[in-house]
Amino acid sequence: MIISEVSINGLKIIEPKVIKDERGVFFESYNQAQLLKEGIADNFLQDNQSVSNKGVLRGLHFQRGNYAQAKLVRVIKGSVLDIAVDLRKDSETFGKHFSIELNDRNNLMFYIPVGFAHGFIALEDNTIFVYKCSALYNKESEGGIIWNDPTLAINWGVTLPIISEKDALLPTFNAEMYFF
Repeated sequence: MIISEVSINGLKIIEPKVIKDERGVFFESYNQAQLLKEGIADNFLQDNQSVSNKGVLRGLHFQRGNYAQAKLVRVIKGSVLDIAVDLRKDSETFGKHFSIELNDRNNLMFYIPVGFAHGFIALEDNTIFVYKCSALYNKESEGGIIWNDPTLAINWGVTLPIISEKDALLPTFNAEMYFF
């Protein structure tokens, strides 16, 4: 397993050791001891899975307070453009975002610590996306930012994604509002 830092402190790309042979493919998708050696000490309490068609955008979501979540995300089938937005008020990269393509060919995993909004857009039909969360979901603690916020200027690669009614009503990013 190779774990790499990216341009925003705390975000990490995890590349598993993939074994391929005539039978198919094998890799460890989660190894708590290995992640702990690399500084990822979160205790993941909830697993989520979604299936999305091409053009479906989910996010940008986060949880506050005692329910703030670190996430470990990956794609089982298909591909996504995955986005994390830094909401840590004291961070040098507050309000900045990082994007990465995750798919069933590169088998990459993306670690997002507490203090980030998260979202993704499916790049293929029937994309299966899974994520481990370090806290349980709590409706009263949820928050979000509209996907097309002009301040964040995220290039999702589409102009009219398919979004939920709930996500269509999310507020814009306000740098004066400290999130974490």
